[in-house]
Amino acid sequence: MATDAKPVIGFVGLGVMGGPMCRNMALKHVSEVLAFDSNPAAFELLADTSARRVGSLADLAAQADVVFLSLPGGPAVEQVCLGAQGLTSGGRRPDVIVDLSTTTVAAARAVGERLAALGVAFADAPVARTREAAQRGELSIMVGADEALFARIEPLLRHIGSDVTLCGGIGCGQVVKLINNALVFESTVALAEMMVIGERAGVQPATLLDAVSKGSGDSFVLRNHGRKAMMPRHFPEKSFPPEYVLKDIGCVLELAGQTGVTAHVAELAKRYYASTAERGWSGRYFPAVIEVVDRGIGPATVTAAKADRKV
Repeated sequence: MATDAKPVIGFVGLGVMGGPMCRNMALKHVSEVLAFDSNPAAFELLADTSARRVGSLADLAAQADVVFLSLPGGPAVEQVCLGAQGLTSGGRRPDVIVDLSTTTVAAARAVGERLAALGVAFADAPVARTREAAQRGELSIMVGADEALFARIEPLLRHIGSDVTLCGGIGCGQVVKLINNALVFESTVALAEMMVIGERAGVQPATLLDAVSKGSGDSFVLRNHGRKAMMPRHFPEKSFPPEYVLKDIGCVLELAGQTGVTAHVAELAKRYYASTAERGWSGRYFPAVIEVVDRGIGPATVTAAKADRKV
């Protein structure tokens, strides 16, 4: 077993964000990095690194000290951590599991409690920013953990993030991440409306964004989603689609209900993205919501039953 200074790292999930994160871990970490994904093609990104592929979660748990997860959501995290073939099912368990995924707050706290009973420390550490930021190792990471565990994992998180913030105990990383995401999704809808209004009123989108970026209306969404996707109307597949937006907004609305807040703006954004997914942009990059606005589809066309569905 490696020392705390040089733990063997395990990484599960080599998707759009997980692949670049694992790659940075492999390029920067001073000890061994082991990787697992059910898709063999996912390992191509690691071909020129020292990362070593393992064939199962059991193999990973038998060798790794600290395991990072980048998975689609809470059910996958629970299965990988606690399932019959999961990381804690064998004779040896990792010392620490760090979840980089976005899940509900309740799911993070439930998994953390169950892992603690098995002697495994847990932190939720969801990441923010773009795939390009993941490739550069410049993500923002919001961590839910006790201070001792944070001190242990922060140097490892610095391999993939330029900003690493301790937000509180387990679950607090998810609270901050969900709020961050909701603000991005809501801001994207607002920007889409204003870009369409501006263009129809005679101002070219490039001119509008240039001018607004010099004033108090500037934002991360304007400079990134606005310029790179909404202005050229470029919404590729295999990016962050409206279905993922709906999952995250569903988590935010769940948290809002638990805290006694009626989140009207988040509800409206949910209806816009449901319309985006259902009216031709399923699987496409979520700033395609501007197409819904431009074509006059809008959230009002989403039936109440669909708008209220759980995602």
